[in-house]
Amino acid sequence: MRSMFSRAVALLAIASPLLAQEHEAAKVDLLSPATGLMFWTLVIFLVVFFVLAKFAFGPIVAAVSAREKALEDATAMAKADREEAATLLAEHRAAIESARGEAQQLIADGRKTAESMRADLLEQTRVQQEQMMDRAKRDIEAEKTKAVDALRREAIDLALAGASKVIEQNLDNAQNRAIVEKYLGSIGTR
Repeated sequence: MRSMFSRAVALLAIASPLLAQEHEAAKVDLLSPATGLMFWTLVIFLVVFFVLAKFAFGPIVAAVSAREKALEDATAMAKADREEAATLLAEHRAAIESARGEAQQLIADGRKTAESMRADLLEQTRVQQEQMMDRAKRDIEAEKTKAVDALRREAIDLALAGASKVIEQNLDNAQNRAIVEKYLGSIGTR
């Protein structure tokens, strides 16, 4: 196949300079038809056309068809890839929106939990404060009672000391204490 093609090209290469030499000698008149030149031009054209049709057009058409098919396949593949990418993009956007919604829900739940914990802590603090106040009131009342009792004892001792000095005699301390406590008890109930 290549040998035929190379022979046809060699024939054309040899024939062209010979034809050119033949016409150089003669005066070229472009308006008058040269039948010899036309004949050889037509023969060369037909030979070249035959050689090209026999050996070149088939592979060229096959290569163009293969290239066209490859382009169509690439276009179809690109379209499929684009559709797949669009689907993946939509899925990723949906996943991002879902994650965003979950994050918002977690934040809202966290706020609710924090508010609940805050309310519980405030309630516990209030209860502890009330308990401390009650304990402090009881402690104050107990200290007050102790102080009053201490003051009573001190008053009894002072009254006895004063009475002893007044009457100038030593009285029985336990008996006198009972009398004064009875008197002071009656004063407290009035």
